[in-house]
Amino acid sequence: MIKALALAAVAGLFASVSAHGGVTSMSVGSTTYTGWSPYIPAAGQVSAERPYSSYNPILDPVDPTMSCNDDGTSSAGQQSITIAAGDTIVAYWAQWTHAQGPVTVYMAACGGTTCTGVNSDTLSWFKISEMGLISGTVYNGSWANGILMANLKWPATIPSNLKPGPYLIRFETLALHQADTPQFYPECIQLIVTGSGTAFPTADYLKPIPGAWTATDPGVLIDIYSTEAQTETTYQIPGPPIYPGFSGVSTGTTTAGTTTTTKSSTTSTKTSSTSTTSSKTTTTTTTTTSASGATQTHFGQCGGTGRCHSR
Repeated sequence: MIKALALAAVAGLFASVSAHGGVTSMSVGSTTYTGWSPYIPAAGQVSAERPYSSYNPILDPVDPTMSCNDDGTSSAGQQSITIAAGDTIVAYWAQWTHAQGPVTVYMAACGGTTCTGVNSDTLSWFKISEMGLISGTVYNGSWANGILMANLKWPATIPSNLKPGPYLIRFETLALHQADTPQFYPECIQLIVTGSGTAFPTADYLKPIPGAWTATDPGVLIDIYSTEAQTETTYQIPGPPIYPGFSGVSTGTTTAGTTTTTKSSTTSTKTSSTSTTSSKTTTTTTTTTSASGATQTHFGQCGGTGRCHSR
């Protein structure tokens, strides 16, 4: 009996790990940085990524852990990545299983000299990148999440005129494959942004997280299998718009048939003095707007029939 219970517990852990996903590493130029590992003990982990506990989604759109998928605190071995304004950071996922939904990237200024010790729940967040529905309809179109599922990475360019200082950058995937049950997957990374820029969003573009959207916003409470979704070719990405005073960023697309360009940056080889480098070279080129190879057969995540009703 005890052995059976132990096997069941292991099976449950395996099922949890095998589904969904989360950011597991990052790169700037040719330098790769170790991410947080949610399924091993926190003790001894050294990373610029903020700690999070699992690959499972946040199901409450206003959950108190929404900012960085945890209680908002830094880890005991917390580090930061130094990056120049205008350069690109790439986040990597070991796995991602959902093709429908947007990908957004936020930043928040921490003040002082470091984000370590600053609770992410207390910060004001601004969006620097977003991509939602790329082509087709809400019902069976191509989405940003499809690109992520195909490539298992997502680049984000720091605004080239952003004011320097310590920031958190937040990569968020929002999976919409389950009718009227949005699944949020946010992860945060600590940065030290260098440069001589002076741009910073005005109050209209700064939002708390949670609080940047509600549970009933049209891009949050959505049934992509509805009759209306079969002809709908637009999708409203949750959260504030991108601050128009930024340089070197793009707004993505929410309307089918339009072209999205994510600006690439000059390859950087800057490294954080407290991070381990890797010999692997990572390309930070423009993001394609094609989700070729990333689209599931319709209802493919639901076993082939009907609406998804499980995580």
